[in-house]
Amino acid sequence: MPSSESEGPKNAVIGAWTVAAMLTLVAIPAGLTLHTVRYPAILQVNDQNPTPHGYTWSLLLFIVPILVIGAWFLQHAGVEIPRRAFWRTLEILVPVGCSLDFFLARYFFFFSNPGATLRVPAPAMGHSVPIEEYIFYTTGFTVVLLIYIWLDEIWMSAYHVKDYITEAKNIRRLIRFHPTSVAIGAALLILAFAYKKTLSPIPVGFPGYFTFLVVSALIPGVGFFAETRRFINWRAVSLTLFIILLISLFWEATLAVPYGWWGYQPTQMMGLFIGAWSGLPIEAVCVWIAVTYVTVILFEVMKLLDAAQRPYRQTLLGTRTPFGTGE
Repeated sequence: MPSSESEGPKNAVIGAWTVAAMLTLVAIPAGLTLHTVRYPAILQVNDQNPTPHGYTWSLLLFIVPILVIGAWFLQHAGVEIPRRAFWRTLEILVPVGCSLDFFLARYFFFFSNPGATLRVPAPAMGHSVPIEEYIFYTTGFTVVLLIYIWLDEIWMSAYHVKDYITEAKNIRRLIRFHPTSVAIGAALLILAFAYKKTLSPIPVGFPGYFTFLVVSALIPGVGFFAETRRFINWRAVSLTLFIILLISLFWEATLAVPYGWWGYQPTQMMGLFIGAWSGLPIEAVCVWIAVTYVTVILFEVMKLLDAAQRPYRQTLLGTRTPFGTGE
C-alpha cells in the first residue's frame, strides 16, 4: 500500500521539491533544444481573418474538461468533494485573475486579431479587452481546481491525507512565515531584472508581468505553505501541472500568439522569448505554474478552515496563551 504524503513534514518537503525537480528535468533539455533555433520560421498569413472566432472556440479547451469532471462528480453520489472550499477558492481566485486584465491588460497584453473573438468588448482600464479574456480566467482557475480535486480524491487518493479532519484539528495555527518562499521569490525577481537589463534584446522597461506572477504566488506561499504542504497531494499537483502546461503551450504556442488572438507587450516582459514558438515569452509558461501553485494552496487553506471545526481566526492565528507559557 502506498504511503501517505501526510506521514510527516519530511515527506511533505520531499514532495514539493520532487515536483520542482520534475519540472526542471523537462525544462532544461526543452530549453536547450529550443535555443538551437537561431532563425525562427515566420508564419505567413494571407487572410485578414485567418481564424474566425478561434479564441472563442478555443475556450472549449477549459470548458469541456470542466463539464466532464463536473458531470462525473454529480453522477457519483458516493464521492464527496469539499464543495464549500471549492466555491470559496474560486470566489477569491477568479476576481484576482480578472483584475489582472482589468487593471494591467494595457501594460502587459495586446489583442491584434478581433476576428478571433465575438467582438464583444469587456471593460478594462485604459482600453477594453475581449469578453473571452474574463471567461478565460474564470474557466482557467476552475479547470485547474477540478483536475486537482479529481486526481486527489479519485485517481491518486492513496496519497492524500487519510484522516484529514483529525490532522486539521491538530494544527496549532495555519499562518506561519515561510522564509524559503521569500528567498526563492526574491532570487527570481533579482534574476529577472538582471536578465532584462543585461541580456535581454529589449532592455527598456521593467519585467512587470513576471513580477506580478512571482508576487501573486509569493503571498500565499509565505503565509500558508509551511502548514499546507503536508496536506497537499503532491502527486496530484504534478499531474495537474503537466496537464495544464500541455494545454496552455498548445494553445499559446501554436494558435494564440501566431494568429494574434493575444500578444505580450515586450517592454513589460523579462525578455526571454522562445523564437521557435513565435516569440512566446517565458512568462506565458510561468503563469500556469503560478496558477496551479496558488490554486492548490488556497484550496487546502479553505479545506483546513472548515475541517478544523474551530473559529477561523483561531485556526489561522492560533490560541492566545499567557505570557511565558508557550504557544
